[in-house]
Amino acid sequence: MDVIGNDSRRNYIKHTIDEERCVILKEDNSISGFLTYDTSFFDCTFLSLIIVSPAKRRRGYASSLLSYMLSHSPTQKIFSSTNESNESMQKVFSANGFIRSGIIENLDEGDPEIIFYTKKLRV
Repeated sequence: MDVIGNDSRRNYIKHTIDEERCVILKEDNSISGFLTYDTSFFDCTFLSLIIVSPAKRRRGYASSLLSYMLSHSPTQKIFSSTNESNESMQKVFSANGFIRSGIIENLDEGDPEIIFYTKKLRV
């Protein structure tokens, strides 16, 4: 779990792994990043966590995880979110065809959550 930096989400991540709702990106037998998702967001796929090891960032790993989900999503509509302050993740979403779909205030004080949306790629 070195990738996440702390243990606060350990149980949630274990649960998504057990339910096969976690995509893991490995390099040289170590986890470089992962993505978790569910389909309880209005029966659409919601990418709840996209985490890349700090030492592996800016190498395209987040885009690789998103690319995988764009072709393997269990639903046609795909949503995710990030804080307004997380400009690097906003750029990753934009570079991978996601568009802004809305905003949620008051989750993190003074830092709104921006919702992003795209459609599953046709295979």
